[in-house]
Amino acid sequence: MATSRPATRKPVLRKALRSALERPLPPGTDGMERLCLPLAGEVSVRWRRNGRARRVSLRIDLRAGAVAVTLPPRAGREAGLALLREHDGWVAARLAALPAAIGFAEGALVPVEGVPHRIRHVPDGRRGVWIEADEIRVSGDPCFLGRRVADYLRREARTRLLGRVQSAVRGSGAPAPRRLAIKDTSSRWGSCSSDGTVMLSWRLLMAPPAVQDYVVAHELAHLRHLDHGTAFWRLVEQLTPHRAHAEAWLKRFGPELLRTG
Repeated sequence: MATSRPATRKPVLRKALRSALERPLPPGTDGMERLCLPLAGEVSVRWRRNGRARRVSLRIDLRAGAVAVTLPPRAGREAGLALLREHDGWVAARLAALPAAIGFAEGALVPVEGVPHRIRHVPDGRRGVWIEADEIRVSGDPCFLGRRVADYLRREARTRLLGRVQSAVRGSGAPAPRRLAIKDTSSRWGSCSSDGTVMLSWRLLMAPPAVQDYVVAHELAHLRHLDHGTAFWRLVEQLTPHRAHAEAWLKRFGPELLRTG
């Protein structure tokens, strides 16, 4: 007598896996939380669920001055807490080494192309934000000073970085991107995608011109070589002489740029 084959369980398994990936974080793991660790003391912890992660991981969020904990689909809050307790000393040392955060406020010193500029509120000045005599001058309501400075610097970054990209393409024969995106990234200064889009962090505006030129050259070289092989680095060296200086500068001063604004 013929018997029917049992129904396949693949759709059920796929549904269960999808459910696990989409499962929200448990209470207390859905954003920023303040926790107290024995050595680090009270710290801010940013929880994040990542469907592609294979293990629980920690990193320091420079911009937020917090510890970022990434959880894979099946890991719970306790796994993250256990890793935090295990690496308490590392967390304490890294947070203690962070440069002080600098807000866009009256009197603050903010670098523009490596030159310190002091933010100055000019209530009766012409409307807007402008640079004059090593100052970032801001008119209008002081309640909006920080936001207006941030908007101004992002616009300046787009204009000046676009100019550096165009100069590199014209003067050095660098590949031309299909599109240039200016973003506020948490760690990377630039990136290049396979569709020809180059992304640059607006915070590069605060770095010296030689550092900007290096990051631009690095990402334009990726338009031809998406890896970091010998041919890639040979092209970078052809496009800019500033690699060693720029890499050392970003390693030393990059955290300060990420903590500004």
